[in-house]
This record gives sequence, structure tokens and C-alpha cells, in this order.
Amino acid sequence: MIKNFSVFYVGNIDLEDVGLDGIPANDRRYKNERLTQSMETAEKAAILMDELGYHALWMAEHHFQREGYECIPNVIMMGTHLAAKTERLKFGCGFNIVPMWHPLRLAEDFAMADVLSKGRIIFGVGRGYHTREVETFGAPMLDSEANRELFEEQLEVITKAFGQEKFSHQGKHYTLPPEVPYRGYQLKELTLVPRPITQPVEIWQPLVSANPRGIDFLAKMGIKPLIANNPPAALEEKLVMLQSARAKYGKETELGEDMALGFRMFVAESKEKAIKLARPYFEEAMKFAGPLGVMPLTPEQNESVVNRGKTPGVALPTLDEAVEAGSWLCGTSADIVEHFKGIEEKYPGVERVNIGAVMGMPLEVFKDQLSIISEEVMPSFRK
Repeated sequence: MIKNFSVFYVGNIDLEDVGLDGIPANDRRYKNERLTQSMETAEKAAILMDELGYHALWMAEHHFQREGYECIPNVIMMGTHLAAKTERLKFGCGFNIVPMWHPLRLAEDFAMADVLSKGRIIFGVGRGYHTREVETFGAPMLDSEANRELFEEQLEVITKAFGQEKFSHQGKHYTLPPEVPYRGYQLKELTLVPRPITQPVEIWQPLVSANPRGIDFLAKMGIKPLIANNPPAALEEKLVMLQSARAKYGKETELGEDMALGFRMFVAESKEKAIKLARPYFEEAMKFAGPLGVMPLTPEQNESVVNRGKTPGVALPTLDEAVEAGSWLCGTSADIVEHFKGIEEKYPGVERVNIGAVMGMPLEVFKDQLSIISEEVMPSFRK
């Protein structure tokens, strides 16, 4: 049964000329005073969400994006700041890109945020998908297996540091502590100072593909997934695989339990109007995500995106198709309620819904959507 609603804001600034006919993604370049707008947007959204009864605001860690798409480089710091500006709202790290961190520095930063916010920061981890970010910080991204191997060892280090009063680790990438003398004795173990006061620490991670190795790692480590923007068949496949993997490690769960389901959506007076209003944001997301491999486009389609969709003979995905497939939700408040009621019926364990603030959406449109959902959708799920 759905119990709470959260929002995912990736950190975009207000973008002009949004959509296929607008400015090409690689041609966007903004001055520093515009790029800092993302932090102002996060603060204004957080204050409104706190008043409207949302559960959490999730924000994404990204770097070097002079294009204005994802402009918050430290979500732990941002969440701690916003916790001081609000009363109840939690702040999700969606997600700390672990290969770009030393695992103990990441563990320390989160622990300090947990203490200062009194438990209102949610720990989230990811492997990354921008080569410009991950490789610049000296971690592998082009080599996917090396990236996964590093990430998995880092998570082992982090969970030891969170959960044990003293710990050590010997692996391929890390020997912790190093074998050095310290104040008259040989160093054999470490203690994270401070450790999180919220124990055990919930760890969240995006579940993007149905890779059995990745799903097995989630189940083994007890990590909770955010599964976002999936057509019904793909969503069901992932939920069944995760349920089976958890059972392998002795944890029986209902479909949808201990996870969050994410949706890109737009609410208006009719389905047709919602699609019309959301179409530029869908197209801007395609311009951003296609060349990165996040949206599965062919090379010819990516070339057509750069050409503003005007390449003869090359058809691009449309929002109408995405709505029909179920990977986007566009419609009236009643349509959205009906969809979520269907989710509850099919997946009885689901408790968390995460609504994506769509790429390029201006602050005022974002706030309007937050208010509509709070007033017209969320009451149907409050018991």
C-alpha cells in the first residue's frame, strides 16, 4: 500500500528554448550565476514540499555540467543545508557516485550529515554514467566491469565503517588501515568518527537494468532499489528477479516491498493537454540522455536529435508513444490516482512512489505540479 510520495530533482536550472527545436544540448553554456540557480530551486522546492506533506526530496550528484542539466555536485551537503530550512522533509542522495569518492570519506560525510540533520538524510549510491565525471575523478567508467568491481568493494568498506565500532578491510583496491606505526603501536583497525546515529543505515541504489549480477549484489547487501520509468513488463521482470534474489539470501518479501517506484509524469485538465505541455520536457530529456546511452537511440536517431529531429527518414521516439507504453504518465489527477491504485493492486508490497521533476521544467511549473499532486493525488492514499 502506497504510504509516502517523494520527488526526484536532478538539479537542472530553468532552461530556455526547451525541446527538439530548441538549443542543442552541447551548445548550452551558462555563467556561474545561472548554474547556482539549481540550489535556489532545490531550496524553494524543499520548503514547499515540507508544507505539502511530501516524504523526501531526492537530488542527484553530478559534476562539470555547464549545460545546466544536473548542477548539484554534493547532495550530502545540500541535504544538510535544506534540513536546517525545513521541519520534517527528508533528503535523499540520489545518488552519491561512489567510484568518484574514497569510500571512507563518503562514509564520514554521510555520518556527519546524519548527526546534524537528526536522521533526515537518506544514503544512496550509484556507479555513475557520465564519462566526463567519473573518468575525470580518476575512476573507470568506459570499463564497465572495472567500475562495477571497484563499486562493490567500496560498498563493502562503507557498510563495515557504518556498522562496526572498529573494522579493517583487505581487498584488491583498499587495504584499511594501512600497515603503519601510529603513536607507539602498529595500526590494525579503524573507527569511523562519527558513525551515523541512525542504525542500521538504509542504503538505496538505482536499479536500471535487469542484470542478474547487479540484482544479486543488491539482495546480498540488503540495498533498497529505486526503479524508475519502466514500462509495465520491464518493471515486473525486475521486481520478480529481485524478489527471487532476496529469497536466495533468506529474505522473503512481497512484490514491491522495500523499494521505491519512480515515475515521470505531468498532470493537467486532460490527457491531451498534459501531453502537449510535457512534450518539450520529454524532447529535452531525449537531447540530454540519448547520446549518453541512457535513452536507447540508434546513432542515426542521435544525429537527428542534433539536427532538431529533421533528418529525413529517421523517426524519433515521441511522448505519445512513451505514455502509451507506460514509461511516462500524463493525464488528469484521476488518471494518476487510477494508475497508482493499479500499482498497489498488482504489487501489494509497494509503499513508496517517487515522482521525477522532468528535465528542463521551470521552477514555477515544478511547484505547480507539486501542489496539484499534493492536493489531488496524495489524499487518495492517506489512511
